[in-house]
Amino acid sequence: MHAFTASAHTFVGRRKHNEDAYLLDPVEGVFAVADGMGGYAGGEVASRLAVESLAEFFQHVAVDAEATWPYGLDPSLTLAENRVDAAIRLANRRICEGRQGSLRDMGSTIALVSLLGRSAIVAHLGDSRVYRLREETGGPVLAQLTRDHSLYEQLREGGVAVPPLAEFGYANVITRALGPHEEERPELHRVELRAGDRLLLCTDGLTGPLPPETIAALLGAGPVEEVCERLVHEAFLAGSRDNITAIVIAMTG
Repeated sequence: MHAFTASAHTFVGRRKHNEDAYLLDPVEGVFAVADGMGGYAGGEVASRLAVESLAEFFQHVAVDAEATWPYGLDPSLTLAENRVDAAIRLANRRICEGRQGSLRDMGSTIALVSLLGRSAIVAHLGDSRVYRLREETGGPVLAQLTRDHSLYEQLREGGVAVPPLAEFGYANVITRALGPHEEERPELHRVELRAGDRLLLCTDGLTGPLPPETIAALLGAGPVEEVCERLVHEAFLAGSRDNITAIVIAMTG
């Protein structure tokens, strides 16, 4: 596996409760952010269930190579992709099982990175995102590695003329997430990595107020701990009205 450093930071921001959660597991090389939905109680429970379930599964299969998986292997996926797929499907199952009473509407987005040698598996549901900043000949290039599962993105992809996201009246409508459907599975793919790359996993409390050029400038400047806190702080100063969470991973070798 590439050598790397990683850091995470979350901030309640202008909300009364923090419905974001994150997983930072450098030992297994697994990182995730989750943005809960369904009222403050439901949101907090759903995002926490998501990251706790992911952590338990990855640690379990790492310790016991013969552990029974909760789902059969998908022959169209590699073993590493199957592991990520199973972990997120299990998190979805846990949230679905808890959707009762006051928690009946809870759900969560998820954005996950699993590092594998000189590549990574990127998986997501919802509008939490993963970016990669890479130094190219002409300068640093920021690439968004996930595509939002949202009404806005669905309309845009369908060729419908839509205003900028900040001016769209249904900007918070998510079309896929953990919780609403028991058979939900993540969108996932493999990306290649180079020494010097930086990855950012973040909730929409960060991406809403910060344009890509600002994210790129902040992401490339300084140690990951400082970068993480600065990204969250700048999103807050830019007017974010949501919880704000970021994980920054720097590939160092």
